[in-house]
Formats: sequence, C-alpha cells, structure tokens
Amino acid sequence: MRQLILRFVVLSLVFLTLSRLALMAWQWPRIVEGGGWWPLLRGGWRIDTSLIALICLMPALFAPWLGHRRWPTLLSGVWLRLWWCVLVLLEVSTPQFVLEYDLRPNRLYVEYLSSPREVAAMLWQGYRMVLVTGSAALVLLVWGGWRCLPLRPDRQPLRLRWRPLASLALTALLFLAARGTLAHRPINPAMVAFSPDLLVNTLALNSTYSVAYALYQMGNERPLSYGSMEEGEMQRIMREAAAAEGAVLDPEQPLQRRVMSSVDRARPLNIVIIIEESLGAQYVGALGGRGLTPRLDALMAQGWALTNLYATGTRSVRGLEAIVTGFPPTPAQAVLKLSRAQQNFFTLADLLDDFGYESRFIYGGEAHFDNMRGFFLANGFQDIHDVSEFHQPDFVGSWGAADEDMFDELHRLLQAGGKAPSFTVAFTVSNHSPWEYPAGRIEPVGEAASVDNAVRYADWALGQFFDRAKGSAYWSNTLFLIVADHDSRVYGAEQVPVERFHVPALFLGADVQPRLDNRLVSQIDLAPTLVSLAGLDAEHPMVGVDLARHSPDRALMQYDNNFGFLQGDSLMVLAPQRAPAQFQYRRGQVLAAQAVDNDLARKALAHTLWPVWAYLHQRYRDPD
Repeated sequence: MRQLILRFVVLSLVFLTLSRLALMAWQWPRIVEGGGWWPLLRGGWRIDTSLIALICLMPALFAPWLGHRRWPTLLSGVWLRLWWCVLVLLEVSTPQFVLEYDLRPNRLYVEYLSSPREVAAMLWQGYRMVLVTGSAALVLLVWGGWRCLPLRPDRQPLRLRWRPLASLALTALLFLAARGTLAHRPINPAMVAFSPDLLVNTLALNSTYSVAYALYQMGNERPLSYGSMEEGEMQRIMREAAAAEGAVLDPEQPLQRRVMSSVDRARPLNIVIIIEESLGAQYVGALGGRGLTPRLDALMAQGWALTNLYATGTRSVRGLEAIVTGFPPTPAQAVLKLSRAQQNFFTLADLLDDFGYESRFIYGGEAHFDNMRGFFLANGFQDIHDVSEFHQPDFVGSWGAADEDMFDELHRLLQAGGKAPSFTVAFTVSNHSPWEYPAGRIEPVGEAASVDNAVRYADWALGQFFDRAKGSAYWSNTLFLIVADHDSRVYGAEQVPVERFHVPALFLGADVQPRLDNRLVSQIDLAPTLVSLAGLDAEHPMVGVDLARHSPDRALMQYDNNFGFLQGDSLMVLAPQRAPAQFQYRRGQVLAAQAVDNDLARKALAHTLWPVWAYLHQRYRDPD
C-alpha cells in the first residue's frame, strides 16, 4: 500500500503541474501581464499538495496497520483510482470551460450537470471534435494512471512498535499539508490570488479543487465575507440608495415601502418582459457595438432606451434574479436555486397578483432548467409555458424551440387576452451555443453556426414579433421591456470586466415616449420602473429605483467571487479576504487604479451584505 500511495502522490503532482504549465503556455501573455509565472506555479503547488493530502488521508492512516493485507489495499486502490479519474476528467475539460467562461471550472460545472440532456446535446452539436478529442485524452490518461497504481499489498508489514509513531507522523504531515498554512485560516483561493486578472488567479488552483470549493460554498449558501458592518449602518445606506420614500412599513423589512407610480392610469397596463439570451452591447449598433441588430436598433429609436445599463452577473439565472425579483447579486447561487427562496420570496408576479394580474413564464427550452419552473410557480406565477407546451414548433435545437416559435406562443397568448391584466416573462434560447437556428431566415456570414449569426437570427425574430405586435389589439395597452440577461461571454484581465456587463434595455409600447437615457443604471432598477410605468401604487422591498423619478448613478456586478460597484466612473471591487480596490472606468480603456474612497467602499460593502442578510432572515418578501 505504501508504494500505491507514493505513486499516487507523485503521479498526481506531476500531472497537475503539467496541466497547469500547458494552461500557462496557452495564456502566456496574460500570465506575464498579470504578475508572472512563479507566483502562479508556487501557489498551484500549495493547492495541489493540499488536495492530494486530503485525498490520501484515509489510505495513509490504513497503511501502517493494514498495508500488508489485501482487502485494505484493494479499498485504498479503488479510492485513489477513482480520484485519479476525477482529477483527469476536470483537467481535460478545463480548456473548453476557459474558452466559454474565462475561468477554471467552478460551480457552473456542477450546475450544468443537473441538465444532462441539454448539455449533452449542446456539446454534441457544437463541440463534437472537442468532445471526441477530450474523450480520447481522458481514456488514455485514465488507463495510464490505473496501470501506474498497483493494487499489491506491502511485502513486509511494518513492525508493531513503529505503527503508532508512523500513524502519528503521517497524521501530522497530512494535516499540515492539507491545511496548507500555519496561519489562523486554512488555505483557500484567496491565499494564492496575486493578480488583478481573475483567470490567472484561478489557474493557480487545479480544477478539482476549484469545483470542490464551489460545492462547499453552494452547500453553505453563505457568500464569502467581504467585511463586516453594523446592521444599522447597512440599513441606512441601503434606504438612501433605494431613494426610499415614506416611512418604513415593517421594521423587520427596512426597505419595504409604499411607492407612488409616475403615471396615472384608469386601468393598469399589461406587462411583457422579453429577455434576450446573451445579447451583450458589443453586438448592438445603437450602443456602439458591431451592428448585428438592425431591428433592435430601430426599436430603440421608438421607445425609452437605456444606453448605459449593466447586467448583475454572467448567467441567465442571475439575470432572471435581477429582472424578475429586483434582488441584488451575491457570490452565492442566484435565489432561483436557493432553498430559502422557494416560497414567500418577492417577485414581480407576487406583487402584481395583488392588482389582479395573471402571470406566466414562457421559455423556449425546458423550464426545469436552473429551477425556473419550481421557483416561479412557488412565487407568484400561475402558468409556465415551455417547449413541451408550444403549438407545433417549427425548429427545436439543443436548448429548445427557436426564438420565432417562442414569439409565436407569446403573440398567441397576448392575443387571447382576458378580462384581467397580464404579466408575461418571455425568455429566448436561440442565441446560445451551439448557435442553432432555422435556415432561410437570415443570410449567414461565414460559418453558419456562430455567435454572430445567432445574434442576427435572434434580432430577426424579435423584429418579426414586433411587426405583428404593433398591428395587434393588445399593443396600445401593453408595456414591453426588452432586455438581455447577460453578454455572450464575460471575460478579461480586469478583476471585474465592466464592459462585458453592458447590455441593452428598452421600454416600448403603450404611451412610452421615445428617448435615449444615458444614465448609469442596473438590471435591479427595471422591475420598480415597470411597476411605476404600469400605473401601480405599490408596496415592495426592492433595492432598485423607479427610473422615471430617480437617477441611481450606480450599477452592481458579480463576477465569480468578485463584486463590482460602479458609481459614476469609479469602480469599487470587493474580493473575499482582500482589501477593497478602486479603479477609474472609461469605456474602451483599461481600468486605471485609484485611491480608495472609504465612503464608496462602505456603500459597496452594504450592497453585498444586505442581500445576504435579507435572504438568510427571509426579509425579501411580498408585504401580503
């Protein structure tokens, strides 16, 4: 057994080092710019040693006493071989994950495993060669590793008098190696972080450690600590930031307040939110992008266009959290997937139910993905219409029905109408890898299955819908919001790549007057603004503000474990167990370091602590 353990330690260290060196060679310009190779390699060895020590703990404790027996050796061998498979699988899949998310595998890797059919279809359709090549490498490395890890017991048992000493020495050695430090806290990703480039910092980890640490955080459901603040100060800052009018209605919910609408209406408007998958500002001509969205550009000249709006995160579930619930982001999972938010959690549907609205969610894919069905039905939505309920969709790809089929369903439901006003959230899927869409709708440029052509198709489908909507009976009494959930890829060397959070948003329909609004705003401001424009005097606990009455001049962005608070052109970045860092943000330019403004740092800290407090104490709920 001693030989088995020793070989596993050496084999794993060599493999993880070679994998890291290959990733470093691939990303060499960013390594040099981000702080150099030695801190990365040194930090990587610390993390690798810690992980391997934890894996070897059980076999090493058996070895002095039972290493010469067959069945303990067999158990230890199975254990170590299975861990070898995990190490290889995660390292082999790392390059493609980096291409998609500009990070090592983290909680997203695990979350996608909950939807194997969609993920398998996506990989096969869009990444077939990568999948085949990666599978071949995986099989070869697993086979080689198993051959190098013999299941032979020790030839001679350790003498009895040496066994307690050997156990004690091994326990102490492995404990110190696993802990990674003699400091107060054990080793964690912050201890090997040295670069402003988040990818460079994650390369200092190995992918098994990165995923395991993410699982630990997910199980705990408590975001990483950015600092501490007295609750009274936190609540005061948040009330000021929310431009809270009137008295606090409930002392246990300090942001719950009654807010007056900006428009008087005899009958509330229907509300439709169209969430465009992965439509970053980089593609939108009206926002200075590459001009791939002529139909959206034209619509933005016909309504209230928010030209300086920023998404709160990098995944759809984060965008849904901000747009539908108005809840600020945290490093934990979005609330759609958190246990304490599965009932009595505030959503627009919950609020609008008090005004007699009928609420529904329309999605081109399968609504169980990211727990959308469960969360929405438990928090105010009456109906869920996903691909399984669409009326004979013409095209169904890896992620679901094409956008035009989703818009057909939306148009049909809006035309059917009813006596009660309706609230609809419609979520597209076509602009998602592997970028599948029906032929004959657009003229592809270059390779048909590309993000550029998927954007063009998504824009075409959006335009086709509004051509019909403008001639329909529901147009005059319906308020539309078109907004993206996030950009298609969020990456960059900055601690928070702000430019990749820039997304389009547009209020349209009914009596909305055309205007270009260049104020700095966040996705969390959209829900309170919709309530106001619909003509509703409402009670709610939302952090965002009614843009018809207030100018927040701030945006909130969660980038993995880093939190960005943008106010004016100053970006405050909070990272776990690190001092706040401040930068000047200019679109199209590299972030420039600034002296830290303590007031801005406290405001940013309040915005990270408040949603944690509100979630854990279940204080973000419908007043009823």
